Amino acid sequence: MTTPSEVIDRQVAAYNRRDVQGFVACYAPDAKVVQPDGSLLASGRDQISSVYGGLFENSPSLRAEIRNRIEVGSVVIDEEFVTGLVLPGMPTEIHAAVVYHVADGLIQGAQLVG
Repeated sequence: MTTPSEVIDRQVAAYNRRDVQGFVACYAPDAKVVQPDGSLLASGRDQISSVYGGLFENSPSLRAEIRNRIEVGSVVIDEEFVTGLVLPGMPTEIHAAVVYHVADGLIQGAQLVG
């Protein structure tokens, strides 16, 4: 059986390769990604693919470094330092936390914090 941390490790590895298909495959079909202000960034694999596909395409040096991790049951909380972001109105580096909810070997939801 795959642990929640292993699922997140696969997702982070795909993120760092800018592999949108591998990244989206880590998410449940109806997964939600929520921004720090509580608004919905993406809902479902198609929207996740669209949002992150654009990010991956426009950010050739994109990289997430996991600095700390807490795993409690099906919840994984990662402290991340992301560099190489190319998004209008955004800094090129972000220090944040992400709270992932994992079930059945897939990310059910991700809440960005920070």
